[in-house]
Amino acid sequence: MVGKVIQPLTRAPLLHVSVQESLRSYIADNSLEAGTILPAEGELAAQLGVSRNSLREGIKALESLGVLETRRGIGIFVKAFSFAPLLDNLAYGLGDALRHMEEVLEIRRTLEVGLIGKTLDMIGPEDLAELRATTDRMRAHAERGEPFAEDDQLFHRLLFRCQGNETFVRLIDVFWLAFYKASRFFDLDDVDPMATWRDHEAIVDALESKNLKEVRMRLDRHYEGISQVIANNKKK
Repeated sequence: MVGKVIQPLTRAPLLHVSVQESLRSYIADNSLEAGTILPAEGELAAQLGVSRNSLREGIKALESLGVLETRRGIGIFVKAFSFAPLLDNLAYGLGDALRHMEEVLEIRRTLEVGLIGKTLDMIGPEDLAELRATTDRMRAHAERGEPFAEDDQLFHRLLFRCQGNETFVRLIDVFWLAFYKASRFFDLDDVDPMATWRDHEAIVDALESKNLKEVRMRLDRHYEGISQVIANNKKK
């Protein structure tokens, strides 16, 4: 006779996880604003019925998520919302799988190509000068056979800095860091640094000429080259 299998027991959540949930609920239920100080540590532990060690573990976890901040000698405060902790953790949580990198690259490509038109409307002489100086450094490194990862990252930040969207600029950094982290697993023998420099140079040329169709095409072509690198590595 076949019966139903015994279901495994569901473990109760760890105590510090319950502390996190209780503190989140306390903040939400009381509509506490950023900068509000919470009750003293001893009082919080007593109200929650937990040890100070369990309370501190929960608080540290909420600090890492950007929910709380502890000011030494003063107290525990509700922290202003920020995407920063989420974005910082995202770069290191994406893993090294090439499949994930294809997905990340496609999102970044879509965002940058889609938003470059706004840059064309807003970019000024100073930003263009910095972009040109960055590509000049890229060329110098490429001619010497040297990597220029930092200038590559800076280039893409500069492309969108004029828009004043700090969250988007940080997201660009996240995608760049995730790709750079995974790139150590790539075979980069087929990557021509001079071609990479020319891709970036062409983007700046199109920006200076105020040619939206051209700048979108150049930016999209740049990402097509990176996609090909990933595709080639998947076959090996």
